[in-house]
Amino acid sequence: MGSTEEEVREHLLVNIDGARGVDLPAKKAKLQVRDLTKQSETTGEMILSKVNLDVPEGMIMGIIGPSGSGKSTLLRALNRLWEPPSGSVLLDGHDICKLDVLTLRRRVGMLFQLPALFDGSVDEQLRHGDWTVPIKKCKGEKNKESAGAGSVAENVRYGPQLKGKKLTEEEVKKLLSLADLDPALASKAASQLSVGQAQRVALARTLANDPEVLLLDEPTSALDPISTQNIEEAIVRLKESRRMTTVLVSHSVKQIQRIADLVCLLVAGEMVEVLEPARLSEAQHPMARRFLQLS
Repeated sequence: MGSTEEEVREHLLVNIDGARGVDLPAKKAKLQVRDLTKQSETTGEMILSKVNLDVPEGMIMGIIGPSGSGKSTLLRALNRLWEPPSGSVLLDGHDICKLDVLTLRRRVGMLFQLPALFDGSVDEQLRHGDWTVPIKKCKGEKNKESAGAGSVAENVRYGPQLKGKKLTEEEVKKLLSLADLDPALASKAASQLSVGQAQRVALARTLANDPEVLLLDEPTSALDPISTQNIEEAIVRLKESRRMTTVLVSHSVKQIQRIADLVCLLVAGEMVEVLEPARLSEAQHPMARRFLQLS
């Protein structure tokens, strides 16, 4: 680990006073969250309360906390799956609300809990890299016009095709390798994949857009231990090979300890602490301590 990364760690490893986050020099933060607040439109309940957080470039930030604490809501604000207040989320110092939303979602890719693949082969999944565009026909859906997907590789190629770029067979194979998949799967039908393989194809499809940031919303919660390990290894490899900035929401404290560089503890919509994974036992907030003890 380089000295710069160590400096970032030392700067962040402090307790949060109230709902306040940790200030990090702008040049070292890929994403910045400033006083992010969200209230339920139906109940008026506070979902997020003045959340402040800096996500260092090229590091894996884990977000953990009890169910209903606002983890996924926070994650979805980072690429405008809901519209955050202007100036509350910055990418490279720029307000994401002022960026074209499709451009933003290509720069800040997202992987969900369950993979949503197009009907077709692995090749097609990679070609259909842009999940932000309406999908005419997804795996499991019927009576809808086909989007023309066939193989896994064709799905992966879709996102780049929307920008006028056609991925070569070699590029598709490299994306599959980055997602810890055998390139030979490129011609395989999506319906023949295991859930673990499908999730890694979804990761490769996201990578086809060449994102700068990955948002992962419990990407392994539905997977077996071996598939979970494959996804974790792919995430770490992306950090090491591409200096990918990653924000990972997980209920698994052990997973966070295995792969995250820093951990954000979110409780009742408030960010209460940022710690190194190895120092989670030092958490001071009562609810955070109880959550960690029971995990």
